[in-house]
Amino acid sequence: MSAGDPPHIPVLLAPLLRAVAPVSGVWLDGTFGAGGYAKGLLEAGADRVIGVDRDPLAIEMAAPLAAQWGDRLILKPGVFSALDVLADGPLDGVVLDLGVSSMQLDRAERGFSFLRDGPLDMRMSQNGPSAADLVNTASEAVLADILFQYGEERASRRIAKAIVAARAVAPLTTTADLVAVIATCLPRARPDQSHPATRSFQALRIAVNDEFRQLIAGLEAAERALVPGGKLAVVTFHSSEDRVVKRFLQDRAGRAARANRFAPEAVEEIPQFTLPKGGAIAADADELDRNSRARSARLRLAIRTDAAPKPADRTGLGLPGLALKD
Repeated sequence: MSAGDPPHIPVLLAPLLRAVAPVSGVWLDGTFGAGGYAKGLLEAGADRVIGVDRDPLAIEMAAPLAAQWGDRLILKPGVFSALDVLADGPLDGVVLDLGVSSMQLDRAERGFSFLRDGPLDMRMSQNGPSAADLVNTASEAVLADILFQYGEERASRRIAKAIVAARAVAPLTTTADLVAVIATCLPRARPDQSHPATRSFQALRIAVNDEFRQLIAGLEAAERALVPGGKLAVVTFHSSEDRVVKRFLQDRAGRAARANRFAPEAVEEIPQFTLPKGGAIAADADELDRNSRARSARLRLAIRTDAAPKPADRTGLGLPGLALKD
């Protein structure tokens, strides 16, 4: 972040810190980004925070923060699906802020934003196949499935067909190229509506970064790493990922609904988490005035019990079909 850039504001930080107070022990921030959550946890009393991010730029830019906090802040490159391995020991708390960071959105060269023209990239780790690779090589059917299942885009088939037609003329290599194709398929948005490319860009980003499989593996890793009484805080930004987090935590807290009310009741197991009352926490009016990114954000919390961890049954978590495939 350069001196002229606006500050990056961590979403729902204040309610998160209130909900997990008192903060102490060793915490892991699995989506370090610009370091807002880690800094908040350290200031609130965490003995040490392990900051994990798969984006090498995030680790590189965190050098001044690491120098400020010394050995109380440990930075580790990697994916949060392996957070229990990266932690290298038990944790008193885990924070996950899902989705793309404002630091990534603000840089046109990263290709995450439909508002900034740049390479059609979207790779959080900066390696592997990019969004350009995906839109220029995937079949029309696969593209339509990605747009519908990951972006809940109702015009998915129309947009996929337009992408295939456009790339037959010339490859789509920039965000502006893709936005132009999407614009031919959807009406111009009214002032109170989101940008027509919002859902498509979300869907492609999720596919490029395999976000749903990372999410489930990360929740399982947090369950393995947290001590009894340890706290898990997850911030989501769209309904499909919030649904997955909600169902995972409900299942782990013994609150999952039975698929068939006539089926025999399952043997009751000791839950891996307990859930506080009140459900998801949303931003209040003051935060929305300061940070529009908080509008769709939801914070979910859970407290670890001493029950043994177990693999998740992915079929009952509301995952998109694509995320269930090997």
